[in-house]
Parts: sequence; structure tokens; C-alpha cells
Amino acid sequence: MSRLFILIAIMLALDAYAFLALRSWLSTHSPSTRRAGYVLYWSLSALSFTFLLLNVFEVTESWSDGLKIYSRAAVFILYLGKLPVVLFLLIDDLRRGTTWLVNKVSPVTERDSSRSRFLSKTALVAGGVPLVTLTYGMVRNAYRYRRFSVDVPIANLPAGLEGFRIVQISDMHSGSWTRSEPLKEAVRMINEEEGDIVVFTGDIVNNRANEMDPYINIFREVRGKHGVYSILGNHDYGDYVPWNNDEERENNMQRVYAIHEQLGWDLLRDEHRKLKINGSTLGLIGIENWSAIMRFPKYGDLPVAAAGTEDCDCKVLLSHDPTSWDALIRPDYPDIDLTLSGHTHGFQFGIEIPGFRWSPSQYIYEQWAGLYRKGTQSLYVNRGLGFLGYPGRVGILPEVTVLTLRGLGSRG
Repeated sequence: MSRLFILIAIMLALDAYAFLALRSWLSTHSPSTRRAGYVLYWSLSALSFTFLLLNVFEVTESWSDGLKIYSRAAVFILYLGKLPVVLFLLIDDLRRGTTWLVNKVSPVTERDSSRSRFLSKTALVAGGVPLVTLTYGMVRNAYRYRRFSVDVPIANLPAGLEGFRIVQISDMHSGSWTRSEPLKEAVRMINEEEGDIVVFTGDIVNNRANEMDPYINIFREVRGKHGVYSILGNHDYGDYVPWNNDEERENNMQRVYAIHEQLGWDLLRDEHRKLKINGSTLGLIGIENWSAIMRFPKYGDLPVAAAGTEDCDCKVLLSHDPTSWDALIRPDYPDIDLTLSGHTHGFQFGIEIPGFRWSPSQYIYEQWAGLYRKGTQSLYVNRGLGFLGYPGRVGILPEVTVLTLRGLGSRG
């Protein structure tokens, strides 16, 4: 309960301080305009507090998933937009405090220490930027799938595997979806590639297996010439849910396994498959979640999964968390040619333009999106098909990846 009071205190402080900028900006307008602006401002704040309290008393449990998701996002965006407003007002107050002090020390020339309308306007504009961009990312980009195509150089790749195409998707987080029609477009994109195999690299749900129930009939249509293969991600184990008992948790886990079976996806749990392709052998290895970051689980057993793949001509590993590449795979398994991961979502926020990439994700993960190479080994980090928390994307769009294996020196 103390955390709730702290949160309310912070929100009230943001409300009160950001209101100063609004009041300064409206000071030259008519009384009716000012009243309308004040009523709208405090009404939105009141609705936010009402939603917070309804959550505390679990009233929102009866709401639809979509209503809960977008209500939370609206509150988050509203208060995130107030942070830059407060920052600019703090700068203005620092200026005013300095001016006041100078006036006290040297009162000969009185300097204006009133609040700057220019900085108040600038504060409101700065606050509007996250409001507009995050709302746009929620409305326009959540299901705006982007195709990425990458050639992956493989040392000593046999001719039989030259041009082998892997279609990768990751991080569906089905518990966050509120629409079905766009997902059919994603499946159409996947199948249109006619991949030799399709792989899914974890996090099919947020927490509970039943989140995927509305979408099974859609994703069971995914096709690969030589099959569809999948692994689990950190969210698939139900570790972030307070289960009533171990039996309930285990039942959920079994249902997660059953989802992959219903979809016709071959779930690799510290296992491998040997695919005979044009006289060559591709070793496809899949491990349970393994992360180098303490708060994420280390369930995977790569030695068990890789045992028996020594004679494969090329090895591809499915490992949900990309931190496993530098911490586990590269040091001990130099014969794994390509690792496919997800997990980061590219933070669902960033900038990707030719010649420049940035995302807050890069301050946590060295490899956070796209293709990476060290020596003869490659890692591809998929940006994810779904979303988690914030129901949208800004700059980092949901992804369907096509990876084509190429022998070193060959051209696609």
C-alpha cells in the first residue's frame, strides 16, 4: 500500500507542476477558454486516478483485455508527457531563482523574475511530443509488419545448403493482442516467402496459455517446406504470475506445450533436429531460455541440445535471449554458425534510418536488433511480431525476417 501512496504522490506532483505551464500559456486567453482548459486538464488526471484505484480494488478484472491494455497505455502516455513539461519548468524556476537572488544582491536594476511564457509554451510543446508519437505508435504501428531480408555468410557452407531460406518470427506476446485481422496479414507475409523452414524464437504468450486461444486457428496456417520449429521464451514459463499452487503452474506449462502441438510447430526443448537438404545436413538446435542477465532464467542446457550434431554441415541455434551468444555460445560452441534470437523487441522504440540506429535497448543489450557477426559466427536478433506493456511501436516496427544462407564469398 505504501507504494501506491508514493505513486499517487508522484502523479499529483507532476499534475500540479505541469499545470503551471498550462496556466501560464492560457493566461492571455479569455476566461471561458481558461476554464475549459483547466477542466479538461484536471478531468484527465481524475480519470487516471480513478483507473488506478479501480486496478487496486480489482474492478478492472472484469474488463475486456483491450480496454485494460489501452487504458493503462493512455495513463502511461499522459504522465510521460508531463515529464518534459516539468523539466522545462524546473529550468525556468532555476532562472527565476537566479534572477531573484541577483535582484536581492544588486537591487539598482530590477530584473523580471516572473515565469517565462516562452519556456511555458516550450514545455507544453515538449510534453506534446511523447503524447503525439506514442499515440501514433499505438494507433498506426502496433500491427504494421515490416519485412527484413538478410544474407548470412556461412563458412564452409556446402552447395546443398546454398540459398537455404529461414523465415523467423519471434515474441508474439499473444496476451497483448486485441485484433485478429492484422495477424492474418502477418501469416500471409510469412507464407508468401515460401521459406525452407519457419522458426519461432520464443514468448508465444505473456504469462498464461489461454492468451493464445483466440489465435491458434490463424497461426496454424504458417507453413515451411521442411517444417515449422519453435522454442520457449522467458514469458512462456509463467514465472511472472502468482499461481495458487505448483499444480496450477504446471498445468499452464503443459498447455503452453500443447499450443505448439496444436499449431503443428515442432517445439525444441534442449533438442535438435537433423534436416537432410540436397545431400547436406542442417543441424537445427533449440534450447530453453538461457540469459546472462540475472533477472531472466537460465533453463537451457546447450550441451544436451547440441549432443549428436557433430556431423552436421551447418548448425543453426534457436536461443530466445541474445545475451546467450557472447556468454555461452561463442565461448564454448564455435561450430554453431548462426544463432537466432528475439527477446529485446528493439525496446519497441527507437530510430532506424540508413546509416544510423538508436534505441534505449542498446544500453542493456549489446546485440538488440538485426544481424551481428564475430569471427565466423553470426547472430540475428528479431524485433518481434507482437508487443508487451506499451501496445505500440515507435520507430522499431514488428518484424518478419527472411534469412538466406550464403557460403563465404558467394553472392545472393
